[in-house]
Amino acid sequence: MVVYVRGVGLEKIKDSWTKGVIDLAREAALKALEDANVKSVDYIIISNMTSLFLNNYSQLANAVRDAIGLRAVPLWIESACGSGGYGFHLGYRLVKSGARNVLVVGVEKMSDHVTADVTTGMMLAEDILYTFPSGSSFVSLNALALKYYMSVFDVPHEDIMLLPVLDHEHAVNAPHAQFPFKITLETVKKSPLIADPLHLFESSGTGDGAAAVLLSSEKGDVEVKASTVATDRFRVYERENLLSFKSIVDAAREVYRVSSITPSQVDVIEIHDAFSITGIIALEDLGFAKKGEGVSLLKKGSLDLNGEHPTNTFGGLKARGHPVGATGVYQIAEITLQLRGEAGKNQVDNAKIGLAQNIGAIATSAAVTILSS
Repeated sequence: MVVYVRGVGLEKIKDSWTKGVIDLAREAALKALEDANVKSVDYIIISNMTSLFLNNYSQLANAVRDAIGLRAVPLWIESACGSGGYGFHLGYRLVKSGARNVLVVGVEKMSDHVTADVTTGMMLAEDILYTFPSGSSFVSLNALALKYYMSVFDVPHEDIMLLPVLDHEHAVNAPHAQFPFKITLETVKKSPLIADPLHLFESSGTGDGAAAVLLSSEKGDVEVKASTVATDRFRVYERENLLSFKSIVDAAREVYRVSSITPSQVDVIEIHDAFSITGIIALEDLGFAKKGEGVSLLKKGSLDLNGEHPTNTFGGLKARGHPVGATGVYQIAEITLQLRGEAGKNQVDNAKIGLAQNIGAIATSAAVTILSS
């Protein structure tokens, strides 16, 4: 069974003071249904991380289904920041198994809460009994990875900082981006340290957002060539290698095998760069650069819109925004727009094959998808 993406819906990422989590999900879902010209679905999948903790919803999928007015089987999937990628993978598997239409909606509503509560909600993705009580957060864990990476591979910090600069460059013309403005390397360097050596402008922010895609067995403009998921040890400190994420490596290897596509054939890429170092490691683990050489892609312009492998063409997690459970769905929707030739001023010429990579926590889980037009 061939699986197609027939419709997409995107909400602008921002602090949505007048909309709740149900409102955001409903609006993105209706856009995707209208784009696909589909009125009924077999399943509706809601990808979300923090709603039970922050929004007090334990039946979010049913609540969204009811708000949309669909008669469908509701499913709620959670895999931390990788919830969107995992939700998409589930939808893909359902269509492969015989479902006609599946609606995947990623949503997150976080702006109504103080930073301490959001941080606690995010750290539920790690070991809340051991890692969090030690004083660690995802910011500090990624700061350790950044420091270790620079030490092992002798990579200047300034080179790694080029990734958020690229993200902001691409977000300028993205209508759904949270931070659509340019920054310079100096902007990143002068931004406050949030966990030495990690700076504020190397980290994605907090925002509300929702994105939806309609998967179908009926022919559409964009085909899902392969979607794979993989995992690693739950506790990051128990892993053998902290500078390569096994979940990404395993998922990438399988997606290339199933799709018969190699990294050199990929025209457009969406990587999960919640922090600058996360994005660099992802590029290497996906096979676009050797270990320790990911920054070379930035320095020679390979990731620019007119480069060899245009990456994060709407701003990535840093500038498009990172509404956690919705991020993986945003990535798929953005690749779809590129492959349909509907990316506006961010359009990559002759984009035929796209890859999206989404992770949960520090790559405890990973989802990698390849689409083609």
